Amino acid sequence: MPERSGLRAATEADLEAVGEALGMSAPALTPALLEPGTRVLVGAVVGAEGQVVLLRRYRPDDATAEAVVVRRAGVPLDHPDVLAAAVGWGCQRVRHEASDRCVPVPAPSGGAPLAVRFVHLAALAATRVETGPAQAARDVLGSLGLPVLDEGTGDPAMPGGRPWIALATREAVAGVRPRVFSAALVHEGRPVAGLVADLSSGHRWSAVCSLGARRDGVPVRTRPGSARRRSGCTAVDLCLVADGAAAAWHDADRRGTTVHDVAGGLAVLLAAGGTALTHDGRPLSLRPDAGAPIRFVAAADETTARGLLDALG
Repeated sequence: MPERSGLRAATEADLEAVGEALGMSAPALTPALLEPGTRVLVGAVVGAEGQVVLLRRYRPDDATAEAVVVRRAGVPLDHPDVLAAAVGWGCQRVRHEASDRCVPVPAPSGGAPLAVRFVHLAALAATRVETGPAQAARDVLGSLGLPVLDEGTGDPAMPGGRPWIALATREAVAGVRPRVFSAALVHEGRPVAGLVADLSSGHRWSAVCSLGARRDGVPVRTRPGSARRRSGCTAVDLCLVADGAAAAWHDADRRGTTVHDVAGGLAVLLAAGGTALTHDGRPLSLRPDAGAPIRFVAAADETTARGLLDALG
């Protein structure tokens, strides 16, 4: 049985060896490094004697998803890092394309940290709303037994000191399936875990405060700079600061946003080392009030955030 050493995301420098191991040309593999629904994982040794696997996310017509092993060398279907990729994609199984053999993606045990269990379910919930209604996400996350606050349910009862979930499923056009899914686990005002899925592009960002942030399975950190980007969605904008695509974000030209729209992206930002400050310079704290507008700035670090506040006056 192959040794289950850790796998990592392949880089452009690995392509020639990966192609040799999988019997594919390097140019044919290049898109797999860029597309969020495809992934190449490699072991410590890359090549004919090493471990390599090419994965692709596939969504049948039943509101589920599976991670398909297109080609592999020395990597079992139930390798922990293959299963981790499937979890991030919100998949319920891993399927070998050639043999059609499947292995289930196990859920975290009941003894796992709440934040880990939340992210697992949030990934599944994001998959459900790709083709289904927003209620499907509430049904999945509701299995944790925590209050869920979103744009459609109003403010649920929140016992003091208890964690709660902030959920947003933004639609591109009324009546059309959600374009962005965002969810966070909030405790004592701080989002301790979150997941944001841009359902148009396929990109997914996830975070657990004690484990860091990831974009499409790859660890990310904020990067100081001057670049600013706007996607039209607050949750995604915060994730772009988290992964270094932008250095800062503000809502000075808006009337503010709401807690369920902010929380998922804020979880990713903070786990990636970023900062969010209110307009009076305090760290942003989240309250379970769906109607209260939130105004703040977000940046790669506190120095940049305070400089932005000064510039905005």
